[in-house]
Amino acid sequence: MDWQSESPELWAFLESLHPGDILSGSVAAIERFGVFVALDDGPAHPLFPGVGFIVIPELSWRHIDAPTDVVQVDQRVACEFLQFDTCNAEARLSLKALEPDPLQAFADRTALGQELRGTVERTVSFGAFVDLGDGIVGLLPLREAHGRPATGPQEDFEAGEEITVVVTKIDPPTRRVLLTRPQGADTQGIAQAT
Repeated sequence: MDWQSESPELWAFLESLHPGDILSGSVAAIERFGVFVALDDGPAHPLFPGVGFIVIPELSWRHIDAPTDVVQVDQRVACEFLQFDTCNAEARLSLKALEPDPLQAFADRTALGQELRGTVERTVSFGAFVDLGDGIVGLLPLREAHGRPATGPQEDFEAGEEITVVVTKIDPPTRRVLLTRPQGADTQGIAQAT
């Protein structure tokens, strides 16, 4: 569809937006692929429930199972404008951009080499994901678990087990936290990650 000629008012509105603009509106519809937002200052969209759209990763910094974990239909929201989607004539928005990043807060308060207590969230063939609290999950590669290759994660850990880990890397751009096990350290009295 040629949005510029078919919906000139919508096109002009979207062209007037700049990355970083804060837009408000109401959640118009929730789909498995994202959330439509009816913007307060924008025209109606001729095909979609709202001219604003939030993809799932832009809803929250934390892992969510469904968009309804974060928003509900008719809920008022404020979002940051990311870009003009010229193909769908939508304002791509971010809800999480207006909230502090918990990984950055974790990086600011956690030193490399620091020991923390965490709970094994799940195991995979290459390691264990450890919940460190506040939505932060780190990877403990199996080769780091005991200084030797393991035959499988079940040999070393099981989900729900509380373990002591050492933070070896925090990489905010890739959103990765890497862990290892302490070398012969007494695991009692280690600080809980908060």
